[in-house]
Amino acid sequence: MVRKLTAAAALATLAVSCAPETQTPVKVRALVRSSDGQYAPLEVELKTVTDIVALEGTVIRFQGGANIRLDSRDPEAQAATTDEALERALVKEEGHRVTASYIADEAGVLWPADFHTWNLVTTYYNFERAWDYFTTTAEVKKEELPQTTVYYFPEFVLADSSEKPQRDNALFFAPTRSFMVLPFETVQKAPLAINASILTHEYAHLVFNRRVYDGRGIPEPIAAWTIGGGSPTPGLNVIKSLDEGLADFHAYVASCRSSFGCNTRVLDSSFEGRPVEDRDLSQNWCMSKELRDLMFSGNFSVFSGREYQVGTILASALVKASGSDADRQVLARAVAAAYSDTNPLKYGLNQLARNALNRQEDFSLGAAARSIVQHIPAGNVDLKQRVCTRLVTHLQLSIEELSAGQDACPQSTTTSDACPPIAQ
Repeated sequence: MVRKLTAAAALATLAVSCAPETQTPVKVRALVRSSDGQYAPLEVELKTVTDIVALEGTVIRFQGGANIRLDSRDPEAQAATTDEALERALVKEEGHRVTASYIADEAGVLWPADFHTWNLVTTYYNFERAWDYFTTTAEVKKEELPQTTVYYFPEFVLADSSEKPQRDNALFFAPTRSFMVLPFETVQKAPLAINASILTHEYAHLVFNRRVYDGRGIPEPIAAWTIGGGSPTPGLNVIKSLDEGLADFHAYVASCRSSFGCNTRVLDSSFEGRPVEDRDLSQNWCMSKELRDLMFSGNFSVFSGREYQVGTILASALVKASGSDADRQVLARAVAAAYSDTNPLKYGLNQLARNALNRQEDFSLGAAARSIVQHIPAGNVDLKQRVCTRLVTHLQLSIEELSAGQDACPQSTTTSDACPPIAQ
């Protein structure tokens, strides 16, 4: 829960400042999760912000009051032939720049003066931390991650399912190549935008989109593999599972740099109960025969929702294989590097998917897992061995498939007793 401030405590030593100048880094108070699991006002530095009132900077820019509508019957969207045209069709009203209000204390630290400023500042801080994680720990080049728009409290309608605007979510939305922080309605715990793990998970989807999908609004594999008539979509099921699972893994690794420490429960503090437990990466998750068969034989409308199950198995296997800070850093870089690699001896996910556009069953979970292993540096023998054992065991993958090719799993890879074997 968010720790509440009393007016007396907040105002006792503060002086009003209407439009502070932006001199980077800016010292400001944000709501940050402390070591006891509670959110409290903490003095932080925004290192990439260029306009503290509009909360715009290198990482993101906010747009408030937008109207975004996704409707398969929309003639403008149907006629769109480029990502830019599709974005124009979906964003019915662009909205406006946000305006944050602050109160400066005697030391010059800015305190948000209202709820939305607290929410905006914390959101910027969390996105900045996610950007810093990917550009330092995961070694993604900064030029691959330019400024991204965040639509703040937009009216977002998915017309094919409901005319009621969406609520209670924070997401990366590929068709507009932007993030959205939606109004909340039923979430009674920490708002999603102040949950650093959730925003890192969403930022990871942006990175996946940029590297695996070439930054496309409608990625080519998604378009090619979305088949009507109830046909199986094994490639689509796998790639969506990878996107979700690897986003959780990155959120976990990034959390280890926080004062709260390594967080295996991405949804914790914003949700409670079964949704949190089902995504807990510290648990021993194993692929079942039913889930594996459905991943291969079901279409995505039937499989939908289960991509989180497969993703959790993958992410938890990687978490269990990386027991130290050094291991986590090496593995995070290997995962990010495996998103795209044109080397034919160890293709990245981008290239594997592109080669399977006309035969999506060739984009298998085993091939994707092998690519991750191949991007672990050869000198990290113990880590590679542990990752291979965990992937084979928890995902019920073939040792032969994971050990084929350059820098793949060693032939000595075996399974552990963490999961009971299922029939191949």
